[in-house]
Amino acid sequence: MNLPDEINTIDEFIEITTTVKKSTFTAQVYSVSSEQQVKEYLASAKKKYYNASHHCYAYKLVDGITRYSDAGEPSGTAGIRILQAIEHFNLVNQLLVVSRIFGGVKLGVGPLGKAYYDSAYQALTTAKIKVKELFDKAIILSGFEQVSSIHRILANHKSVILKSDYKEMLEISCLIKPLEIEQIRKKLKETAKNKIKITFLQDFIYK
Repeated sequence: MNLPDEINTIDEFIEITTTVKKSTFTAQVYSVSSEQQVKEYLASAKKKYYNASHHCYAYKLVDGITRYSDAGEPSGTAGIRILQAIEHFNLVNQLLVVSRIFGGVKLGVGPLGKAYYDSAYQALTTAKIKVKELFDKAIILSGFEQVSSIHRILANHKSVILKSDYKEMLEISCLIKPLEIEQIRKKLKETAKNKIKITFLQDFIYK
């Protein structure tokens, strides 16, 4: 799977309510990384706003999975409009749910679509969008005498040390950018003549 080196995403939970002709639209922004999380947050939103007539949503994951639902509203008035708001900000790993409590006044197809888009857009404009970089998790094993060299090499290549264990050997858990992997391998080999072992876990995260 080819993952982008950088993504735009929102980590914080955002909730904004707007009113259009007596109907209330509550937009809820969630950070997600899997469809299982999407299911859980959707269930939570439906439970929280149990009196809503519709729970329309859209989500987009970094692996390319994109889904949306009108949840009973006229086709094309809700889910796709919410997705358009997400894509306007080029966001991924994002779920946006808009729960509508009907106020008794029908809006019509055009105004209804605008209400859903505006609700989603307003929620996203209040959030702090983060640019995150792709990292691969790795484990480095070596003798204790190599600790300074390893730390220097990792720092020079903007890697992140998660944990260092000092047992029989030095074990460093870290995050390394995929584009830096070969350079780091080479420098570790040159520094300790194959006495440093590095294992990449193929477990990618954005940070």
